[in-house]
Amino acid sequence: MKAILKLEELAMFLLGIFLFSQLSFSWWWFLVFIMAPDIGMLGYLKNEKIGAWFYNLFHHKGLALLLYLVGVYSSNETIQFVGIILFAHASFDRLLGYGLKYEQGFKFTHLGEI
Repeated sequence: MKAILKLEELAMFLLGIFLFSQLSFSWWWFLVFIMAPDIGMLGYLKNEKIGAWFYNLFHHKGLALLLYLVGVYSSNETIQFVGIILFAHASFDRLLGYGLKYEQGFKFTHLGEI
C-alpha cells in the first residue's frame, strides 16, 4: 500500500511540474520556491500546537488547489504559481513520508511516525 501511495504522490508532484510549465515563469522560480512552504515549520518555535497548525496550513492540498483555481478564474498567474508550489511541495513531502502533523510533535504525522 505504501508503494501505491508514493506513486500517487509522485504523480501529483509531476502534475504540479506540468501545471507550472504552463505558466510564463522561468524554471528557476520553481526551483527557488519549491521549499518555501516549509516556512510553516517556524510555528514550532512557539510550541507544538501552533507549529502543527502552521505546518498543516502550508501543506494542505485543498488550500493549494483553491488558490490555483482562484488564480485560473481571475487569470492571475501569481496566484496560480502559489497554488502550484503549495501543491507540488506537499506532494513531494508526502512522497518522502512527511505527512500532516499532529499536535503531539513534529514526528507525529497522518502517515505515521517519522
